[in-house]
Amino acid sequence: MNARLPHVDPSVTAQLVAALTPRLRKRLDSGVGKVAARPVSREGDVVRIALDDDTDLELHAPGGVVTRAEAIRCGCLLAPDCLHRAAAASAAPVAEPAALPTTPAPPTTPAPATDPSTASPPTTHGAASPTGTPTPTTGATPTAPHSPPPDEHAHASTPAQDTATPAQRTAATALHDAAAAVLEAGTDGAGAVLQAELLRAAHTARLAGLPRAAGRAVAVVTALRAARGGDPAYRLADLTAALREILVLAHRIPDATGPELAGLRGSVRQPYTPDGSLRLYGLFAEPVLSATGYAGAVTWTADPTGRLHTVSDVAPGGPERATGAADRAVRIGDTSLTHRELSRAGLAVSGATVSPAGRLGAGAGVRAVRASGVDWSAEPLDRLWAVPVTEQISRALRDDQDAREDQDLLFLDVTLVGTVREAAGECLLAECDGLTVRLTAAHDHPALPHRENLRLLASVPGVRLRVIARLTPGPLPRAALLAVSHPTDPGRHVDLGLDRLGRADLPTAPTGRPHPLPHPADQAHRAPHPGPSQRPTPPPPVDDAPLHLLRRRVTQAVSGGRRVLAFPGGRDTEAARLRRYGLGTAGDLLTELHATAADRARDPFGRLLPADTARFVRAWLGAALYTEFLDRALCAAAWGASLGTTGRSTAPGHSTTGRPTEEPGATGMPAVPDPEAAIRPAAPPARSGH
Repeated sequence: MNARLPHVDPSVTAQLVAALTPRLRKRLDSGVGKVAARPVSREGDVVRIALDDDTDLELHAPGGVVTRAEAIRCGCLLAPDCLHRAAAASAAPVAEPAALPTTPAPPTTPAPATDPSTASPPTTHGAASPTGTPTPTTGATPTAPHSPPPDEHAHASTPAQDTATPAQRTAATALHDAAAAVLEAGTDGAGAVLQAELLRAAHTARLAGLPRAAGRAVAVVTALRAARGGDPAYRLADLTAALREILVLAHRIPDATGPELAGLRGSVRQPYTPDGSLRLYGLFAEPVLSATGYAGAVTWTADPTGRLHTVSDVAPGGPERATGAADRAVRIGDTSLTHRELSRAGLAVSGATVSPAGRLGAGAGVRAVRASGVDWSAEPLDRLWAVPVTEQISRALRDDQDAREDQDLLFLDVTLVGTVREAAGECLLAECDGLTVRLTAAHDHPALPHRENLRLLASVPGVRLRVIARLTPGPLPRAALLAVSHPTDPGRHVDLGLDRLGRADLPTAPTGRPHPLPHPADQAHRAPHPGPSQRPTPPPPVDDAPLHLLRRRVTQAVSGGRRVLAFPGGRDTEAARLRRYGLGTAGDLLTELHATAADRARDPFGRLLPADTARFVRAWLGAALYTEFLDRALCAAAWGASLGTTGRSTAPGHSTTGRPTEEPGATGMPAVPDPEAAIRPAAPPARSGH
């Protein structure tokens, strides 16, 4: 993906690739690499790619987005049937749905339902969100940098639709088939042609009123291009999560009804509702830098009740915009406060409009003036840290379609201990409420000071700080550090993604020296040497259970495709090892995953028949859902919290309710439900061409 090129509508890329001859399709991947390496110049809304000394390729992008195939023009002799146009579209970033002109869904006849009402097109009122994507819909809205866009869990702002329409069922089938082809091939084999098929399915889903699924499909294509292009921002875990969600949506949408269907559909933009007058206190600010070509900053504020609100400035750009946005004026009312200033000051807003995710609208009727702020130890901000840590973890891990963007923020009082070396580098260790927490950098880009600030903080063990972090689910207590109280001035705070700490900001007499610590499990589960009268060593602790065996195969399938899991090896040994640790379901899932990957029947003449892709995808999806839930369960156990499965998220400092948590299983960890329960009662939709 070439960030210098304008964003291209998914339907444009799909149209250009579909028009290629079979011979040119085979050359498309090499053509993408050649076009991406050519010099690029920009004149207004026109971007030119110099194919050679005499031939240029032009992309006309009014507003920064190419919305028509005719807007990509090539000067070669074979144009418009040449390879260059499709290669340029495949090399450019994918336009998110919010950046595209609103296109109403084609009229469809809904399936019979008890309620004659049908869903109308979602509303389009909204403001920029705090992430690196342009809209609040799943995969298409700026969200907090920690996770996929929050609007992927937002309900549509239109009347409830009882059942999926025929167009939505067709779109779900197309998404399943396209995503299954990507999983079958893996990142190495998912070239521009398979990406175009997934973009076509995303466009079909958007027209059918499925913005959540469309956004996740776009996110998968973006991750595939980052993986194939060697982008350091690529994360295999993010691609795995996006691919898993597409397949879950494709399974559940055809037979979902009522509120469940509304949550699966998502919304193009979240509705903004009037909220009267607000008195806000600046909390902290963080930079936004996404792999989809968006950057900026988001400032978090709190009202007197402790409810969090965000003000963001996110637009197409790179690291320079992420660092410079902090000194831009916030886009709300007539205030001249910058994001950096607002994070330490206050704001009085009249005529405020707020989205369900807590974003502040910037409509013409909104008025805002500067007000005084408070430090973290004063009310109302102090109440954020008064919430017990276990309650904060339970809130962050709650599986809730109405989740707010602040759901996974943690407000902790910690004492720095030292550092520990991991595969990804060193992370900061801190004591919090009797636990040893691993604090990591929220972003590794060298243009942002996260990593440097953590390195300086690690040099002063013994210092007690108040921190704001974002939970990172895992078998050990872990969080990404966003802001900390100043080491020498508790009345101030440091935004670790925007401010740079210096040696002068650190205590002059540290209480100790940083030192690597052993794995917590090495100490927590260390038992005395058994004497002659004692029984053999007890079963291994849960922390040492080989859960990575199943998780590794799930991610290997995404990276290398089905053929990687078809190789003979120690599959039986791995499954047996999982069962020895009481993880019988994990062992069965691993056995089924390998079996479906290697299952290739032969015809009467001994020739291999096509693989059963549907069976392999279903086995992979069951294993992926199992590992996702197990990660959340182990994370809750590591923090000593309960794992709530549902319930509406509330603001920090407010009481929370939800369904009862799972009973602990025989192995000492929360019982894991049947992984296929998430895709039942609906059977897989009928697949055309299988």
